[in-house]
Amino acid sequence: MSTSDSVIAHLIELRNRLLNSIVAVLLVFVCLFPWASNLYTLLAQPLLSKLPKGGQMIATDVTTPFFVPLKVALMAAFLIALPYILYQIWRFIAPGLYEHEKRWVFPLVTASLLLFFSGMAFAYFVVFPVVFGFITASAPVGVAVMTDIDKYLGFVLSMFVAFGITFQVPIAVILLVKMKLVTTDKLREVRPYVIVGAFVIGAIFTPPDVVSQFMLAMPLWLLYEAGIVVAGWLVTEKVKPSDLPLGE
Repeated sequence: MSTSDSVIAHLIELRNRLLNSIVAVLLVFVCLFPWASNLYTLLAQPLLSKLPKGGQMIATDVTTPFFVPLKVALMAAFLIALPYILYQIWRFIAPGLYEHEKRWVFPLVTASLLLFFSGMAFAYFVVFPVVFGFITASAPVGVAVMTDIDKYLGFVLSMFVAFGITFQVPIAVILLVKMKLVTTDKLREVRPYVIVGAFVIGAIFTPPDVVSQFMLAMPLWLLYEAGIVVAGWLVTEKVKPSDLPLGE
């Protein structure tokens, strides 16, 4: 097979994998469509449960009550179909990987997916109740907390992404050590800088309150430590003879 034929074959394969992924998301979305409003209510429950009696959310645009639940249903469809999408990606790249690379890539991708979902679950079940309770309790007397549903969705999505990425820290640490770009000893040495960086990241990607910043920074630091421990288990760092001092 010529080079051009090989490139065309790979492009066709990529197109098929993309189409399979899109169809999977659309099929799940169609199944979830009748319950789009219920999905939004479930997503908004952490805030709704903290509002004062009689409190509610509002929609400031005419089409918002219709399109915002659809966005939630589409997001849920993508997350449900994500394992299948990753499988399609794996089927596309696997033929070009060596056997030892396959042994590492699949477990790391699976762990990355589970960690991302864990980050979202941590944000929903732990962070949101604390943050929304703090915000509603801090409202001045006479001020009714009535959040727009579209802005709430944007806030929730940004927090999901922030915590989902934060929970990828162990994977990043393991990859750095596996590729021999850094050693576990070096990672321990830079720990103070990582702690400071964790709180800086928490200040950037969370609302301007100490509670939410702390609840992002602490998991980031702890996951960094977990990554060092796991990397120490999985990767055996060999010392080259050239690295040894003379005479040893």
